[in-house]
Amino acid sequence: MLIAAPASGSGKTTLTLALIAAARRRGLVVQPFKVGPDFIDPGHHARLAGRPARTLDGWMLGADACRASMRAAMASADVAIVEGMMGLFDGLSSTGDAGSTAEIAKWLDLPVLLVLDAGAMARSAAAVVRGFRDFDLAVTIAGVVFNRIGGAGHLRLLRDALAAAGLPPCLGGFPVDAALALPERHLGLFTAAETTVAFDVLADAAERHLDVDEILRLATAVTPLPKEERAEKREGTKKREGTAEREGMAGVEGRGLSPRPDAQRSTAAQRPRVRAQIAIARDEAFSFYYPENLELLAAAGAEIVEFSPLCDMRLPSGTCGLYLGGGYPEVHAARLAANLPLLEALRAFAAAGGLVYAECGGLMLLGDTLEDETGRTHAMAGVLPLRTRMLPQRLTLGYREVTIACDFLPPLVARGHEFHGSTLDDSSVPVSLARAYVVGDPATGVSAREGFTSRRTLASYVHLHFASAPALAGGLVAAARAADADLAAARGTSAHA
Repeated sequence: MLIAAPASGSGKTTLTLALIAAARRRGLVVQPFKVGPDFIDPGHHARLAGRPARTLDGWMLGADACRASMRAAMASADVAIVEGMMGLFDGLSSTGDAGSTAEIAKWLDLPVLLVLDAGAMARSAAAVVRGFRDFDLAVTIAGVVFNRIGGAGHLRLLRDALAAAGLPPCLGGFPVDAALALPERHLGLFTAAETTVAFDVLADAAERHLDVDEILRLATAVTPLPKEERAEKREGTKKREGTAEREGMAGVEGRGLSPRPDAQRSTAAQRPRVRAQIAIARDEAFSFYYPENLELLAAAGAEIVEFSPLCDMRLPSGTCGLYLGGGYPEVHAARLAANLPLLEALRAFAAAGGLVYAECGGLMLLGDTLEDETGRTHAMAGVLPLRTRMLPQRLTLGYREVTIACDFLPPLVARGHEFHGSTLDDSSVPVSLARAYVVGDPATGVSAREGFTSRRTLASYVHLHFASAPALAGGLVAAARAADADLAAARGTSAHA
């Protein structure tokens, strides 16, 4: 079941979490998915579902990779609950499906449960639902859930309005309930590591306010395969694996992307592996990672370990690569600045030639200083001569296509996104600081040089999805292996000590 809405803020996340909890309480294995570039909502999904939330993004990944991700994840699950992004038909442009929730619904032939904020409407809700039903007949609106209803009488009016107009059925309605609310800040909800809604509260709310039986019936009646593949299964035919592989590669390469990740994983698994330990920053300040990125690193031969820049005073022993993801370093800047041993360890690691790959919040950690929302400046690791500062009431967001060219990675094109409330102080960036990226904005056509690099350090505001160019994971692991020798030399030992 795909949860969509006319607009952001309609209640998609609350409905998604409640359905995950209700389905799990009934003994079902739930696989959560999130449409579009997002780290925060998937963290809440994963906490409730007990398994990682997967990304379905038409622009970053393409149809073949999205289908492959759905098939692979559903092999060990009973039901998929997919949270859409923004409005159902909102995406990369105002004239087409690209990058929209509707695009994913059509590619995967998923029924849509439309959640509508009905706090200030009654019969007019039927007009909105009819518009969404008829806007694109290839998208199936299977049912409607209303949010912020005024009570049983209000819900009855809404339900009757849909029925009288011959529209998809009302499958429930949530009243305003502070117990279901998650606090928000400048990038969206607080993360799952910082705040949660209790499992039982969500499951109870679903059972009280939704027709869970009917929603799960609609969801479990769907096989997560496109229509043409279902027809082949009914006829008892099956494409040869090699043919399907070639078609999947051609479909993605035709858009300038690399082959789908499942093909890359099978190839990587056949290669002899040499241990390369890559440490991931993971705590309240750093938590923005696509699980597919970590899986592709592991498939390429990385041993993934975690550390906390807030709490740990040193890097994990044996580390030859670091992956510093995004998060909220600005919220925890004082604690980060106070952890002097860890900041020194980062400087020493980078100076010795260790691999450091940083995205957004990671870039902020590697800079000289970070100015928080109050205007207070905090010293950071000083690995790169960069200063960042928060911009209240202003966000940078959008898809990005990145052409990568640097000494320690293969040349490739990858896709990702930016989403941050901070900016670089341009005056702090030396002209001599190398840039490994040409970053293109597909919405405007504008490109810029970014991806700051020094030795084996690479830092950018862009969050890349490695499945858009799976060779990136292999390149990072190879760079980490090469770094191991330099790090050993810096310690005055052999690489095999």
